[in-house]
Amino acid sequence: MRWNWQRPEWPDFQYDATRLRPAEASFLKGAGIVVGTLHHLDGDTRRAFTIEIISQETVDTSAIEGEVLDRASVQSSVAKQFGLATPQRRANAAETGAVELMVDLYRSYAQPLTDRQLFDWHRMLMHGRRDIKDIGAYRTHAYPMQIVSGPLHAPNVHYEAPPSNQVPDEMRAFVQWFNDSAPNGPMPLAAITRAAIAHLWFESIHPFEDGNGRIGRAIAEKALAQALDAPTLTALAEAIHRHRKAHYAELHRASETSEIDAWLGWFADIVLEAQARTITRIRFLIEKTRTFDRLNGKINARQEKALLRMFAEGPDGFDGGLSAHNYQAITDASSATTTRDLAELVDLKALKRTGERRYARYYLNVDIE
Repeated sequence: MRWNWQRPEWPDFQYDATRLRPAEASFLKGAGIVVGTLHHLDGDTRRAFTIEIISQETVDTSAIEGEVLDRASVQSSVAKQFGLATPQRRANAAETGAVELMVDLYRSYAQPLTDRQLFDWHRMLMHGRRDIKDIGAYRTHAYPMQIVSGPLHAPNVHYEAPPSNQVPDEMRAFVQWFNDSAPNGPMPLAAITRAAIAHLWFESIHPFEDGNGRIGRAIAEKALAQALDAPTLTALAEAIHRHRKAHYAELHRASETSEIDAWLGWFADIVLEAQARTITRIRFLIEKTRTFDRLNGKINARQEKALLRMFAEGPDGFDGGLSAHNYQAITDASSATTTRDLAELVDLKALKRTGERRYARYYLNVDIE
């Protein structure tokens, strides 16, 4: 009995609920901060934030699976889903389907989980695929559903899911549990605990031919949103992407046992990191508004364009900071004009400078702690 689903106690996961109480309390406290901080954003800025975080989650959840999406195309597609006019950018099938799933998750978070919703999400993700037999349905193939690496002649099996003929019953039990454990269900579970178990349980079943990772993360996001009773995303995929190798290692470890305290603890750390990242993004947007209000009438069009470009990079900013060369590429300014413009932005406390001469680098002067 190598895998969790082969054990007689499956799917009765064993864990100490008291160990996660501090993390659960921190998550709820952080949720209050998110709601309170969002109130400082006007309607347009709040909508821009929603589009940004959905776009980032769409890109990151695909990147975890090794699929690279064009962020600008994704962001344009998300904006269109919210009825906003955007520059015409043609999204490919993968980008379109991934955006549809994430927007549907955002809008339908409060609804009970159903086979139909899962099938719809799968159809969205597999949009345009010709190599998948069962699209919008659970897998039916007779061969083992395995996660493998290495050469074909000597594969390394990292995991083998239940056979296809067991999937309908496995998913029936999972969906029932997910809805019963919802905040308004007969057996409610704490937010992180429920999301962590849901993610592990779904990934253990691996019910689809492809797309299980992205759908599994969407289910975890749905669990967190239901706990907060708010159509929000916790930036879970972004945090997991930052710890991608550890994520796979922890999932593999948890798939071999029914005792999941280690998995719950790791997942809780990821959720809290993701939530902290969301709070930072909101504060960053507030600082952006304050910065441009303060600089109104004090900067020229080149400086405004450069600042907008820097804010577009998000809280992490340019890798290694903005250089004079970057500024010239953004604004088409001459070397002398670039030097003058950057010096003025430092004097206005819009930018901070480190280094001298050709080693000088510039960073946004914002407080997001």
